[in-house]
Amino acid sequence: MRNEPEDLAVGDYELEERQALRRVAGLSTELEDVTEVEYRQLRLERVVLVGVWAGGTAADAENSLQELKLLAETAGSQVLEGLIQRRDRPDPATYIGSGKATELRDIVASTGADTVICDGELTPGQLRQLEEVVKVKVIDRTALILDIFAQHAKSREGKAQVELAQLQYLLPRLRGWGGNLSRQVGGRAAGGVGIGGRGPGETKIELDRRRIRERMAKLRRQIKEMSTARQTKRQRRQTREVPAVAIAGYTNAGKSSLLNRLTGAGVLVEDALFATLDPTVRRARTPEGRLFTLADTVGFVRHLPHQLVEAFRSTLEEVADADLILHVVDGSHPDPEAQIAAVREVLAEIEGARDIPEIVVVNKADAADPVVLTRLTIKERHSVVVSARTGAGIGELMSMIERELPRLDHEVKMLVPYDRGDLIARAHSEGEVLSLEHTGDGTVLHARVFADLYAELDRVAKPVETV
Repeated sequence: MRNEPEDLAVGDYELEERQALRRVAGLSTELEDVTEVEYRQLRLERVVLVGVWAGGTAADAENSLQELKLLAETAGSQVLEGLIQRRDRPDPATYIGSGKATELRDIVASTGADTVICDGELTPGQLRQLEEVVKVKVIDRTALILDIFAQHAKSREGKAQVELAQLQYLLPRLRGWGGNLSRQVGGRAAGGVGIGGRGPGETKIELDRRRIRERMAKLRRQIKEMSTARQTKRQRRQTREVPAVAIAGYTNAGKSSLLNRLTGAGVLVEDALFATLDPTVRRARTPEGRLFTLADTVGFVRHLPHQLVEAFRSTLEEVADADLILHVVDGSHPDPEAQIAAVREVLAEIEGARDIPEIVVVNKADAADPVVLTRLTIKERHSVVVSARTGAGIGELMSMIERELPRLDHEVKMLVPYDRGDLIARAHSEGEVLSLEHTGDGTVLHARVFADLYAELDRVAKPVETV
């Protein structure tokens, strides 16, 4: 009995610690950094970040909120505070519990924030009830990512994909956003509503939902039509049997920088999340001269909204149709293993991507901790450490790509007539030319080629042994 007060004190402490809103250090935006980014709007939204720590370690929770801070700043916000509450699960009504929502309201008022961003996907009811308490706009992680995609979409297809994802997100949340959506019905259903309540028999919400569904159907048709051009190009590459390599990975891991280093493509590189939305395809050659294509794809992130995975399915087909995936990882990130897991989770949702060979490319070696690099290479056996900025490790990566590309089926030594120089050109572009010798009757070609080119050579050329 004498130990009971002591046990009770410990229990009270644990309860208090579990329910507390704990500030996370280093989560306020430095204005000097913000002004250096070109696409920030003149008036930045002032935001407070809120996360629920429902599992894992405290470091995991803080890393997640740090990532939310980067997302918020990429969207053009000034982060004032970052708060974490320890709970078994998010509160079904207000995400962080009614008492803590009141505390959050006081923090918002004292900091002058105009937006609260929650580190999770909130239900329509949670959004509405939390907004009613804190008295400012509340958005969740999904809406934030959709907003960033909307800012960065450049092509017609990219814009259509983002709009489709936004409408899929908005549709179930119409009832929870604002009181301006009248619920008065018309026709007989109006019952005793009286004058002004009778009408065509469709509520404002029903009308908006129908318009959204019609717009979504139109966007899906447009995306299907626009993806035809990419499919045609992809089929042309497949017909020529040029191996395809897709660069995938976490957002801001250095995928575009790696593409530039491997091909000299000159693709836009920004130290910002989701700087690349539209896929870029470039040609490259292995050290032995084999041609292959490199496709830079949209970056992934933890809890990537399913609406985006669905909307960007045509873009992600570049990954599904590849012969090899370069999985780029930021070696300088505090938790690169979590990034690897998040990317593989998204790849698992892409049909056919799970079975494609993968090389884990640990990037930013010049800025990473050597201990972390060693740990990653031990865990990921099929990996290589590189720096896209300095070029370190690129040669080893190209050698690995050479070994992993589909092997050329046939080795030929044939006399090709001079009027079929196109076959010599194809052997250079699609195969591996071992030697060329010009004779009076034609060109003696010694090369390794794919089956379709072998069949064409067999039809018009003569084996050297018969000459």
